[in-house]
Amino acid sequence: MSFKLLEGMQIGVASAATQIEGGNKHNSWYDWYRKGHIKENADPSVATMHYERYEEDTQLMSDMGIRHYRLGIEWARLEPKNGVFDETEFMHYRKELLLLKKLGITPLLTIHHFTNPLWFEKMGAFKNKKCVNIYLRFVKKVVRAFGDLVSEYITINEPNVYATSGYFFGIWPPGKKSLMLTLRVHNHMGECHVKAYTLIHRLRKEMGFDDTKVSYAHHMRVFAPKNPKKIWHRICTPVMERMFQSSLSKTYLTGKGCFPLRRIKGADSGLFCDFHAINYYSRTAVSGFASGFMDGVPINDLGWEIYPEGIVQNARDLYALAPLPIYITENGTCDKKDTFRSRYIYEHLKALCESGLPVQRYYHWCFADNFEWVEGFTARFGIVHVDFATQQRTVKRSGEFFAKMIEARGVSQEMYDVYCDMAYNTND
Repeated sequence: MSFKLLEGMQIGVASAATQIEGGNKHNSWYDWYRKGHIKENADPSVATMHYERYEEDTQLMSDMGIRHYRLGIEWARLEPKNGVFDETEFMHYRKELLLLKKLGITPLLTIHHFTNPLWFEKMGAFKNKKCVNIYLRFVKKVVRAFGDLVSEYITINEPNVYATSGYFFGIWPPGKKSLMLTLRVHNHMGECHVKAYTLIHRLRKEMGFDDTKVSYAHHMRVFAPKNPKKIWHRICTPVMERMFQSSLSKTYLTGKGCFPLRRIKGADSGLFCDFHAINYYSRTAVSGFASGFMDGVPINDLGWEIYPEGIVQNARDLYALAPLPIYITENGTCDKKDTFRSRYIYEHLKALCESGLPVQRYYHWCFADNFEWVEGFTARFGIVHVDFATQQRTVKRSGEFFAKMIEARGVSQEMYDVYCDMAYNTND
């Protein structure tokens, strides 16, 4: 049952600014909360108060032996009005990045993670054709401000989730239900990524750095017919997979376009990712043009299937497009009682380490329990428990396992017996 991490493979944790910082009421997700769309009326302007407690959180991360951290920045803080930047907020993030450097923690910086400034949201955000120049203006400011401290960047987090949740299913801001708008947003975000890739490399080269790495974080799932004996399930499966991820995989990587996404304007020949960045959580059972799950399978507290082999399948699919290094930029599970999280981490990492693929990073989602979008504070993904009433942090048993795994560079039989020999929930 034991395994060792791959040579050179590094383990870290991930977070997103809106989900942890608190203190900002000028973004699209606070507006979504204000309109009553968040479970139990959870307020993202509180979150885990990381903005005030970043020193405590960063020190705890260091104490656990974590040396790689994927973090985000809040666009609404940095550019509170169109074209107006707040230098005080830029200095705050510099202080956080400098503390990470002091403690030996390498940052992977996410520039856009679902949340927009209200002024940008009100003008249509990524459905507005002006979004590309506005986004690139922000990227330029960010890289010039932090480029001496950050060499690795995620341009956009999960553009497929952002587009489908906000513009097709209408369950996220801005709450639209239009295939045409979904595709428009996808195409604009693709152009943003490709042009940001080139811009970030150029800017850091001008700053004297040649170690720049850029990608986008691709939410991937395994799609399978819920009942393989039913023709309709088999027909819908590849259509769903293409619409949600494979057309995006090729378009954002190469800029060439893959139906239903168009070729990206101004994209030269080549690749627009330095590594494959994969966010993986589950498998989707297809019975029509909607998401579902298999029956009689292990599930987490949100009902998502636990399917470790899928992380390798998705990684292989991307690696087949281009033989780039692989970063797992998110992987984790909702386990409120922390009863099976260690097993989940173990099984996914073991599958990756035995895959033969060049997996260089694994970032667990997430470090501490946080504001989980429409689920509010009801869904706990962290290896650190947060008491949302007192904001007290407590390392969970899965956090102990995670720290020991980093120290041991793998999982021994004894560690498995102590932390991972536990049962999953099932949806029988």
